[in-house]
Amino acid sequence: MHVLNNLPQADLRTVADAAKAFEAAGYDGVMTAENKHDPFLAHAVAAVTTERLQLGTSVAIAFPRSPMVVANAAWDLQNASRGRFVLGLGPQIRPHNERRFSVPWTAPAPRIREYVNALRAIWTTWETGEKLAFEGQHYKFTLMPPYFMPPSMGQKMVPVTLAGVGPHALRLAGEVADGVRLHGFCTRRYLAEFILPHVQEGMTRTNRVRDHFEITGGGFIATGPDEATTAAAFELIRGRVAFYGSTPGYWGVLELHGLGDLGRELNAMSKQGKWSEMASRVSDDIVHLFAAVGTHNEIAKRIEERFGGLSDAVNMRTGEVNTQRSTVPHETAAELSIPPDLLQDIKKIPTPFKGYSTAW
Repeated sequence: MHVLNNLPQADLRTVADAAKAFEAAGYDGVMTAENKHDPFLAHAVAAVTTERLQLGTSVAIAFPRSPMVVANAAWDLQNASRGRFVLGLGPQIRPHNERRFSVPWTAPAPRIREYVNALRAIWTTWETGEKLAFEGQHYKFTLMPPYFMPPSMGQKMVPVTLAGVGPHALRLAGEVADGVRLHGFCTRRYLAEFILPHVQEGMTRTNRVRDHFEITGGGFIATGPDEATTAAAFELIRGRVAFYGSTPGYWGVLELHGLGDLGRELNAMSKQGKWSEMASRVSDDIVHLFAAVGTHNEIAKRIEERFGGLSDAVNMRTGEVNTQRSTVPHETAAELSIPPDLLQDIKKIPTPFKGYSTAW
């Protein structure tokens, strides 16, 4: 199993030390998100200060950027990292596209399909020199003068993974992508009975095999060096479950477990502004559905029970706080308190994924 964590993004001056520390600790990869900060810049720093870490966006928001812009960024990061970059994309929801990014909204699944195919067409032109001739309903790329083609450095094609929550997105990921990045608001049963069948349906359409398709996440992790720290992480996750559970788009997970009424109650409380009270409606048993829970001595076994055989990679970002002085941000220092031997135990958990198939 691959073990991941998050790069700091608030201050690019902290990235180099954090990335090197994650690599030294034994992590397989580091991720960035696109919420408060650009998802690519931190990886430019990490690419030239590490040698082994996989680098990836988990996700970059697709539609505000032309595929040509993303193709350039991913190409440069793949070259700088010498083949260690993974591009994670997601469409975001309509209000964010229209009101946060000010871009038109269309049905996301057909557009993302074109987006991924356009990226690969552009990269293939740059690598092989063949004429760029991509024409779809949403994107058209037919001009690539030699002056604007970046030189090949002999790297493999950038793997592309997609964020997936609903059935259309999950099928699309299986159909066109190299992996899927799942939301934390997910139970093992939901992963097995809902997510995997939809992903497999998409893979069947294009004859893809599970060995080369990576499933990342699909739940939370609450851990710490002792019971008190683990309990604090558990409470943080209780709050996350309450927050996400209040959103109708995630109610399919609750309905599968006969918890639809909880989602409706949380939604009503959110509309009443009772945010601080919502977590009290989420029982310990419900939190355990969504999370692997245990101290550092216990958590490897809990992760295998919760994710084993279904997910190929987990993010060890737990929310634990470390107040010791460090050259990296305090939240990163907390994650580095996880013992290296624990990381090795988690990495020994077998998974179906054997590696990306990204040959030209």
